[in-house]
Amino acid sequence: MLHHTLHLAVVSLSHIVLQQQLFFRSGVAPKGICGLTGPTVMATKAVLQQLMANPDRLHSLVDEAKDLALLHGIVFRTHETPNSSEAVTYAPFTLFPSPVPKAVFLQALAVQTHFNTLVDKISQDPDFLEEALAGTLHGDDFTARLFDIYRKVQQEGQNQSIVVGLNRSDYMVDQREDGISSMKQIEINTIAVGGFGVSDRLPVVHRHVLKSVGLLEESKCIQDTNRTPRMSAALAKAWELYGRQKAVILFLVEDVQISKLTHCAVEKELWTRNIPVLRRRFEDVFRKGSLDGDKRLFIDGLEVAVVYYRYGYMPDHYTGQNWDARLLMERSLAVKCPDISTHLAGTKKVQQVLARPGILEKFFSEQPQVVEQIRATFAGLYTLDMGPEGDQTVAMALANPDEFVLKPQREGGGNNYFGEDIVRVLQEVKSDERRAAYILMDKIRPRTQQNFLLKRGLPLKLTSICYEVGVLGAYVRRGREMVLNEVAGHVLRTMSINDSGIIDRVTVFDNPLII
Repeated sequence: MLHHTLHLAVVSLSHIVLQQQLFFRSGVAPKGICGLTGPTVMATKAVLQQLMANPDRLHSLVDEAKDLALLHGIVFRTHETPNSSEAVTYAPFTLFPSPVPKAVFLQALAVQTHFNTLVDKISQDPDFLEEALAGTLHGDDFTARLFDIYRKVQQEGQNQSIVVGLNRSDYMVDQREDGISSMKQIEINTIAVGGFGVSDRLPVVHRHVLKSVGLLEESKCIQDTNRTPRMSAALAKAWELYGRQKAVILFLVEDVQISKLTHCAVEKELWTRNIPVLRRRFEDVFRKGSLDGDKRLFIDGLEVAVVYYRYGYMPDHYTGQNWDARLLMERSLAVKCPDISTHLAGTKKVQQVLARPGILEKFFSEQPQVVEQIRATFAGLYTLDMGPEGDQTVAMALANPDEFVLKPQREGGGNNYFGEDIVRVLQEVKSDERRAAYILMDKIRPRTQQNFLLKRGLPLKLTSICYEVGVLGAYVRRGREMVLNEVAGHVLRTMSINDSGIIDRVTVFDNPLII
């Protein structure tokens, strides 16, 4: 089989522990990382079996968990009434927390500030973005439209030196046949990052569930999270640096606002700091937004200090007017989260190019340990640009489609192709530039286990699941000075697996039980 080889350096556990100690001193790392033992995992499995044998006890425990979720505000609006809070339901979650290996969990935490720095460096390198995305711009209209805005802003000259980034780097634990586990990055998200907000109180629910089934020691190892205040603090710092007390932070939101309550958690943190917040859609910015002679952005007569994009990461988010509104905001003096260059830095194509030999060294020329840490998280990533290398990737994927994932330049989940779908797509585009809209990635073999997924309308059953560990990062830069760069927390999202071993679209919130 044709295959590229990628040297994956192993981050030493001693270095990770050192990073953990540094995190603890700064108050960033989750407290109480216990590191439970194998018998604990077996005890959890035994509890699941006992609950399956006692349906009345299972349903009682599920009802307790749902009630506690509602009590603590772990709620979403419903699909039937997404623009109203008159009716809400519990946010979907697992009945039990999921075991996560301690070493790989700490590995993901340790590297996040370096990923923050990497994204920021890429966003400041127009030559790199131009070269990395050259093929993609011919194959993917959406990326090309974003890049067109980027070019226009570059030509006018960026006049805002303040940059704020809220990122989430997603990983899966790759379980090799020899039993060795390693954390491999799925993607890094730089726009409309989710996973914090109403789900922050889920540890309370999972501690109660574990106590209810007699797992008292395990319940002590479920960590509280401080992720929403930390992510909000970066927005607040950008607002403060902008320096206009009456200016607002603009949340750019969608028409269907099923996630509004999560946004409200961030808004609450900002209002607590006496920072005014405004929620508007692209349409509102197009109709009522304007720039003054200094390029200050105004909407409804209010000056905008920070534009926080909660929308705008998919092609169907845009009409002609929406593209005009995006350009208006990007041209303005307002701080953008993210700005257009940081949005582009989070594309799948950039992720693939970073895996090439020598590319990370370009951004961390005097920090070989940083390069080693970041590269250790990479799975195999392969180009589909036109040319011999892309041809080789196509042949490799068609020969063994079950070994790979085909990824378009899209955010928001549910866009990837597996197995025979890879064959179908590549057979259609293999001979033209459209194939450059995708990258190919080695398929990760995640740790699988069983759990109950609690989601409105979903039948209650013991389900095979896997999880993604998301590490949240926040940074603020003014000019060349990095004012803030930190790990803002973690989020676990768990997905069901069907009988064919393919991840379904059912995704719920979870907590790590460190083993």
